[in-house]
Amino acid sequence: MPAVTTESPVALTRRARKTYRVLHERYPYAHCELDFQDPLQLLVATVLSAQTTDVRVNLVTPTLFAKYPTAADYAGADRTEMETLIQSTGFYRAKTDALMKLGAAVVERFDGQVPGRLSDLVTLPGVGRKTANVVLGNAFGIPGITVDTHVGRLARRLGWTTELDPVKVEQAIGALIPKKEWTMLSHVLIFHGRRTCHAKKPACGACPVTSWCPSYGEGETDPDRAAKLLKYELAPGHEAQLAALVAAGPAAHGAVPA
Repeated sequence: MPAVTTESPVALTRRARKTYRVLHERYPYAHCELDFQDPLQLLVATVLSAQTTDVRVNLVTPTLFAKYPTAADYAGADRTEMETLIQSTGFYRAKTDALMKLGAAVVERFDGQVPGRLSDLVTLPGVGRKTANVVLGNAFGIPGITVDTHVGRLARRLGWTTELDPVKVEQAIGALIPKKEWTMLSHVLIFHGRRTCHAKKPACGACPVTSWCPSYGEGETDPDRAAKLLKYELAPGHEAQLAALVAAGPAAHGAVPA
């Protein structure tokens, strides 16, 4: 964790906003990496994403969404059948139980429609502020800060806060960045955490915000070695662009599409 400094609140805010602007320039395509078409689908996918990857969830959800298109379908699902469908996401028994209870609560308390208010979402079984903010920001267009493991780690590494509690981290970040940017900020930090600022070995030498990061040096600082630590995640149709960027070396590492 960065050493405590005497940075003033105004200086911290300026540094945080500059850092965000630069990271946004690096990841202009940052987005929710769970596939969904409506609030219920996103809510379900987010529940499934616990302790697994978004890639794995996206492999499971097309079949799941087709079989259970409504909250009532989840509430009345055959437990064994659902467990089989989501088994590969891990903790499938607990997740099946959560989805069935979630479906029942949405039907009983919200007429089958996922609510669009934080205060309502967090009353649903298994839904905390993190999940609620994912749904609000990406399905309803209501700004929210999603404090997952990446966002919490980066907020502390960047010296934006020393808090460990996700709610306090959310409050600290929210005080630094304009509300209209909260959802995109979450995506940008998650992209950076997954691709560059890794938990165990951050690629410091291939990071565009080293000038404003008090944790610079925790990871590999050599540009060439750091560039090899970057995790490129490729979207269909970008193969040629990715090949050109990788060939160009560290100077171009920031523009890899996802």
